[in-house]
Amino acid sequence: MTASRSARERVRAELTREITDIARRQLATEGAGGLSLRAVAREMGMVSSAIYRYFPSRDDLLTTLIIDAYNAVGEAVEQAEAACPRDDFRARWMAACHALRDWAVAHPHEYALLYGSPVPGYHAPQDTVAARVRDVAVLGRIVSDAWSAGALTPPATDPPAELDADVAGLREHMPGVPDRAIWQAVLSWTALYGWLSFEVFGQFTGTLQHHRSAFDHAMSLAATTLGLAQ
Repeated sequence: MTASRSARERVRAELTREITDIARRQLATEGAGGLSLRAVAREMGMVSSAIYRYFPSRDDLLTTLIIDAYNAVGEAVEQAEAACPRDDFRARWMAACHALRDWAVAHPHEYALLYGSPVPGYHAPQDTVAARVRDVAVLGRIVSDAWSAGALTPPATDPPAELDADVAGLREHMPGVPDRAIWQAVLSWTALYGWLSFEVFGQFTGTLQHHRSAFDHAMSLAATTLGLAQ
């Protein structure tokens, strides 16, 4: 690699980072639907045509923001869960839940981009999938490891047969786990993400004051629902 090419690549990386930083600030004021490449270009002092060399369309910029956000929350969850003893499945669950909440509370507009209302006219491409499943993979690994260790208590009732196709995509994240335990995990996961959405989007305003303590207790109950021993 020549020195001039290396310098160009550094400049491109720096400008790309600046563009995405400005776009994240736009999310906070305009929402994902109001994201505008022209507005980003104006703030950077660039002509509109120049910014299209980095992001050919608004959707390309949205995709980058989405992938970055999924990777950020996925990394936070992975690191928190990895710090726990491997045989303390309940601690691993709680650590993952708290890491996800801490990220969501610190980055509410990016959380809304990932888990809020769909952006009109935008369809996420396939290359968002690897980043999107990072946190799910951690939660699935906890369930799978707990089941393998005999530390997971699934319900006695199997799900209806018509749900077999629905659960197929989840089996890859929880290999060897019976469907009744997978559905139990889905129930706990929806409690986790549902709680976060209520908190981040202000649905607890006027109802709960001690958000972190309430979350901790709720996720402990969800761990019990999941079938993890105390």
